[in-house]
Amino acid sequence: MHISEENTESGGRYVAHVDGFEAEMTFSRASGHLIIIDHTRVPDALRGKGVGQALAEYAVSRARAGEWKIVPLCPFFKAQSRQHPEWSDVLQ
Repeated sequence: MHISEENTESGGRYVAHVDGFEAEMTFSRASGHLIIIDHTRVPDALRGKGVGQALAEYAVSRARAGEWKIVPLCPFFKAQSRQHPEWSDVLQ
């Protein structure tokens, strides 16, 4: 699985390419040190393969590297963050 990042002035997305399909986790920038993860989309063909989890872990690693916080607005990311207390350092 390859995950890339696309950025705009107001946000961006993390994109996973798997078996010819594309999954994404989108985010908005609230400030230079705060992003809002607002949506995760995983095609049916990739469900159950850990793609959403990989996108969430990528978002957490990027937040740690950039020293910013995440507001988990997306229901999927919010649920994942409850299952991963070790992510608390990047959650607001």
